[in-house]
Amino acid sequence: MTDFAVWITTPANLFGIIAFLLVFATVVTVSGPMLGGDPLSKRLKMVTRSREELRQRSRDAMNKGAGSLRGKDTRSPFRRVVESLNLAKLLEDPNLKKKIIQAGMRGQGPIFAFYFFRMFAPIGLAVLSGLYLFVLNDMDMAAIQRLAICIALALAGYYAPGMYLTNKAQKRRDSIMTAFPDALDLLLICVEAGMSIEAAFQKVAAEIGTSSMELAEELSLTTAELSYLQERRQAYENLAYRTNHPGVKGVSTALIQAERYGTPLGQALRVMAKENRDMRMANAEKKAAALPAKLTVPMIIFFLPVLFVVILGPAIISFQEM
Repeated sequence: MTDFAVWITTPANLFGIIAFLLVFATVVTVSGPMLGGDPLSKRLKMVTRSREELRQRSRDAMNKGAGSLRGKDTRSPFRRVVESLNLAKLLEDPNLKKKIIQAGMRGQGPIFAFYFFRMFAPIGLAVLSGLYLFVLNDMDMAAIQRLAICIALALAGYYAPGMYLTNKAQKRRDSIMTAFPDALDLLLICVEAGMSIEAAFQKVAAEIGTSSMELAEELSLTTAELSYLQERRQAYENLAYRTNHPGVKGVSTALIQAERYGTPLGQALRVMAKENRDMRMANAEKKAAALPAKLTVPMIIFFLPVLFVVILGPAIISFQEM
C-alpha cells in the first residue's frame, strides 16, 4: 500500500495518468457519434413510449372511472435509497421537477437519481479527498489547508447535480431556440395547406429532427398529448412549460386563443414566425457585440506573449551574439 501511494504521488506518474485520461476522453468523444447510433431515433422511441403511457393511462381512466392517471414506478436502487432515508424531504428542492422536465428527462427516475447524488456525491468526494490528503499524501501542507480542500470538494459535489441540470436545460433551450423559427415556418405552411394541427405538428417534427432533435421530441410529445389529454389547452401549456422559451410560449398562447375563440390560426402563426426570426437575429447580434470583450482576456494571455517573442526574439538573439 505504501509503495502504491509513493508511486501514485510521483509527479511523473500522476501526469501520465492525467494524460491517459485526457487521451481516453478525447477518443471516446470523437468515436461517440459513430458508435452511438442515431440519437433522433432514440428520442422518438422515448416519445413513442410516452405516447403509449398516455394511451394506457387514458384506458385505465375509462375503465376505473375516477381512477388515478399515474402509473406505477419501478423501484430502482436510487428510489429505494431515497425513500428509505427520506432524502426527498431532507433535500427538498421546489424547482427540481421543473428543471428535470426542461432538461428533457422523463419519469420519476431522474428525480430519485438527483437526490441520491446530491446526498452521496459530497460524502464520497470528502472521503476520497480526505483519504488522499491526510493518509496517502506526504506533501508539506497545513492541516487547515487540507481540510479546506475537502470542504470545497464536498460543496462542489453538493452543487454539481444542480449545475448539471441547469447546463443541460440551457443547451436544450438553445437548440430549440435555434430551430424554432424554421419549425414555425413549416408549421405555417402545413396549416395553410389544410392540415390539422396534430398532423402539422407530426410533419414538422419529422422534418425538423435533423436540425434539433429536442424540438422534434417536444412536438411529437405534444401531438400525443393532443390526442389523449382531456383538454387540448393543457397540451399547449405543457409544451411551453417544457421548453421554457418565450417564442414557444407565445405560439402556445396563440394556439390556445385560436382553439377557444376560433380566430384564424394562419395569420397568428405568420406574425409569431416573424417575431421569432427577429428574436433569433437579435440574439445573434447580441453575441456578436459581446465577442470583442470576451476575446480580450484570451488575447492578453495567448496572443500578446507570442507577439512579444516574435518581435523581441531576434533583437535579443542579436544582442547576445554581440
